[in-house]
Amino acid sequence: MGFRATVLTLYPEMFPGHLGVSLAGRALERGDASLEPVNIRDYATGKHRNVDDTPAGGGAGMVLRSDVLARAIDAVSPEGDTRPRLLMSPRGRPLTQARVRALADGPGAMIVCGRFEGVDQRVIEARNLEEVSIGDYVLSGGEPAALILLDAVIRVLPGVMGNAESGSHESFETGLLEHPHYTRPQLFEDREIPAVLTSGNHKAVEEWREAESLKLTRARRPDLLAQRKITDIG
Repeated sequence: MGFRATVLTLYPEMFPGHLGVSLAGRALERGDASLEPVNIRDYATGKHRNVDDTPAGGGAGMVLRSDVLARAIDAVSPEGDTRPRLLMSPRGRPLTQARVRALADGPGAMIVCGRFEGVDQRVIEARNLEEVSIGDYVLSGGEPAALILLDAVIRVLPGVMGNAESGSHESFETGLLEHPHYTRPQLFEDREIPAVLTSGNHKAVEEWREAESLKLTRARRPDLLAQRKITDIG
């Protein structure tokens, strides 16, 4: 069985979105992965089927109700489901390539897309939701974040990328940003491809790429170098 994703959302029509085309689209067609969007509102009760309510203690906005979301989670991820339960949230742990690889190695994921001001903390705790962030900014809902997470995971599933090495030489796979890339024409607006890349010396090419990755990382993401050192020491 391939990677199986179930997404709890108030807007199931947002899926599969861009996952329906290119590499991810073909993976879904082949069955390498499956994607099932489920409407949280289907588990609301009462005349108006409300899924949210005003925040306890006052304040702006609305909060996704714990009872409604719990019913939805229990329906799509019953006892015995070994898939991790994720909640896309700006306060979550940042998504890393290592976490992406770990998810890709597993059976799939149940993903909750929050809306409004957030999700009642009690259901986060009671249903062991792992909060995941895709960056230090706020979106209108968790759906775009879920699509990004799934894009990152599906592309590294076995057989999805034609060349297995394509995924192993990218930014973050080694803890560094990826080196620059070049292709024909040899001369573009007075700019030439670095001579080392057309020298035929594979060792020199690898050394150049490693040096360029290090230079870019040092200039743009010194935090990655610091983290790499901590990991090496640990």
